[in-house]
Amino acid sequence: MKHKNEIKNFTLHPLNDAKFVKTGLAKYEQNGFLQSWEIVEAHDSAAVLIYHMQKDVFVLVRQFRPAVYVHNKEGMSIELCAGIVDKNMTLEQIIQEEIEEECGYSVPLKQIKKITSFYTSVGFAGSKQTLYYAAVNDAMKVSEGGGVDGEVIEVVELPVTEAEALMYDDTIVKTPGLLFAFAWFFMHKKHQGQH
Repeated sequence: MKHKNEIKNFTLHPLNDAKFVKTGLAKYEQNGFLQSWEIVEAHDSAAVLIYHMQKDVFVLVRQFRPAVYVHNKEGMSIELCAGIVDKNMTLEQIIQEEIEEECGYSVPLKQIKKITSFYTSVGFAGSKQTLYYAAVNDAMKVSEGGGVDGEVIEVVELPVTEAEALMYDDTIVKTPGLLFAFAWFFMHKKHQGQH
């Protein structure tokens, strides 16, 4: 599942006039003690576990994440299809748009089902992610996906039979949302024989 990814001239710079995140120093009193905590304010997001019914695969995305690159000098991450909540649209509409842009499937809104929501990076960001599930088939395929506006997103089809191995392979960078989505699928969908 590893592909060549050549990154050159990677540098870090102070962030001025940020579009998507803001840093801040929270100051407060807790139980009589003055406290301070460095935080990042970021957009909430929505993500979706996509299951291809005919192929018995999960449709995932693989992309370069600069913050990961700082830690492992590869920067590639396997993730759920997802997007930030920065448009005047419902979460389901955002997910519908992201599925088509990133993965190339046109999914009716009524087939995008909410699983749950949770907070991520609670130690410094605390943004909310809402998780969805969508089953797709070949008839829904409208493009190769890959993202828009210069995004470089690789669509990955992971056989369901290989998902558990990926969950526990700590040499592969993946998100907690992906791990939870797989656990949810195996608990609620696969064992019930429903997709």
